[in-house]
Amino acid sequence: MVAHPVLRLPAVAGRFYPGDPAELARQIAVLAGSPEEASRPAIACLVPHAGYRYSGHVAGAVYARLRLPRRFLLLGPRHFSRGKAQAVLSNGAWQTPLGRAEIDSELARELKAAYPQLCEDAVAHQAEHALEVQLPFLQYLSGDFRFVPIALGPTDYVQLESLGHAIAEVLRQQSDSVLMIASSDMNHYESDEITRRKDRAALERVLELDAHGLFDTVRREGISMCGFGPVVSVLTAARLLGAARATLVRYATSGDITGDLREVVGYAGVIVE
Repeated sequence: MVAHPVLRLPAVAGRFYPGDPAELARQIAVLAGSPEEASRPAIACLVPHAGYRYSGHVAGAVYARLRLPRRFLLLGPRHFSRGKAQAVLSNGAWQTPLGRAEIDSELARELKAAYPQLCEDAVAHQAEHALEVQLPFLQYLSGDFRFVPIALGPTDYVQLESLGHAIAEVLRQQSDSVLMIASSDMNHYESDEITRRKDRAALERVLELDAHGLFDTVRREGISMCGFGPVVSVLTAARLLGAARATLVRYATSGDITGDLREVVGYAGVIVE
């Protein structure tokens, strides 16, 4: 069945990030700063997806250090129960205040062929913010690009690992670079002290490129890392694509911004090479 082109309208513009194009561009310029001269290619990265006020400086620090390609694979959590648990969109575009971001239909079709459990489903993406908030950064810093959005609901380790294997198989065959972007916030709504301790345990596994260890640690320690599933799949694929190291670029909690340390959310930015 051929998917009909979809124009997905922004769900969180004016709330998570400015709805005014000029103000949005100004804010990203501040959050990302000037891309570093030593910017480098990468296989993947981990970036948060809260409102720019809270986590934009973490995401911006990652993007500023990367040599961004023209193709991206974005994986994030499905926060709501609507839609399929492994949802992709393979046609159309997403609108943001900075313009339209076009979907990479060819890459999406190859991914669906390699991993048939991916379902064409606009409902799972309709109200999601995790991937949407990445697009203005990419539009401002990368310019003309194409991307594939995947939203993952609750899935088991075998499914996440299988998706990672399929992604690696497809990306290995591409003639040009595709950056995998895993979108996740870290622990949610516990004290700053507890959140930092839990996040440290999860990030140790991420920095060791240990996908299974991350899955087990999140479950065992009760870490409410909303996008750990996407990170598991991306780490699996990255290892198969030859990743040798991961670097923590920046870590923060919402308490750093608000001053309230009683209930915070953690944010981490990681580059995988």
